[in-house]
Amino acid sequence: MQKTRIKETMVATLGVEPQVVTIALDQLLDSKYHIGEVTVIYTHDPQVLEALNIIKQEFAVNTYPGISLRPVVVTSDTGPVADFYDQEDLKALIHTLYSEVRRVRKSGARLHFSLAGGRKVMSILGMVVSQLLFGPEDKAWYLITEGWQPGVERKLHTTVKDKVWLLQVPVLRWNEAGTLMQTVAELNNPTEAVAWYERLTRKAQHKRKAEFIKHWLTPAERQVAHQACLGLNNAAIAEALNKKNRQWPTNSVKYMKSYRSGWIIRPQRWIAAY
Repeated sequence: MQKTRIKETMVATLGVEPQVVTIALDQLLDSKYHIGEVTVIYTHDPQVLEALNIIKQEFAVNTYPGISLRPVVVTSDTGPVADFYDQEDLKALIHTLYSEVRRVRKSGARLHFSLAGGRKVMSILGMVVSQLLFGPEDKAWYLITEGWQPGVERKLHTTVKDKVWLLQVPVLRWNEAGTLMQTVAELNNPTEAVAWYERLTRKAQHKRKAEFIKHWLTPAERQVAHQACLGLNNAAIAEALNKKNRQWPTNSVKYMKSYRSGWIIRPQRWIAAY
């Protein structure tokens, strides 16, 4: 019985160097990945558009038979983005990346995300989107070439003599938490996904704070922690707790200060409850 071939899609960010896309694609094909579609995410900059046209020509002359090219321009509410100058441009970028990765994930194809092209911020936000949406079989890649310098003759394809490495980049996936992945995948807007994740993180932090107060502090230390988080010094804490020895809370206060900013917030809620 013939084994069913898994659909695979390459998504790549593009700057002014088209070979970043073609060489990465060549490397994946040489590694026996069965790429059926290449999505190129680009900005509406003249030099980037020139690079995109070179890639289009490669597909037009059938360099990659059976593989379709899907160019996707980064677009904001006001139109195509030429470069990243402000928060609205970055918002447009992450929306575009999120939409394309989500589209591939929903199609059931295995995703290969090449992060080497374009501005560094494209790689950074590409990793953010990868962490939000990647499944267990999806991979992120970064292309490294040795000996090439800006201005040197462009080589769209390498030979055995060229030193080229396509390195897989580790991605912290959420695929082990099925409910989390399903929830994120159903959100159309990356801003909503990030906000949802932040709410989830805050809830987990609150739980850890409560556990710390309940299981790690003695009743006396809880009293000291309560006063310390209110900003009282040793003398004031001793007075508030009716202790004659004003140095009594020193050790406990020192112990608690390392936890104040990260763990003990709003002591009335967390400490007074125990």
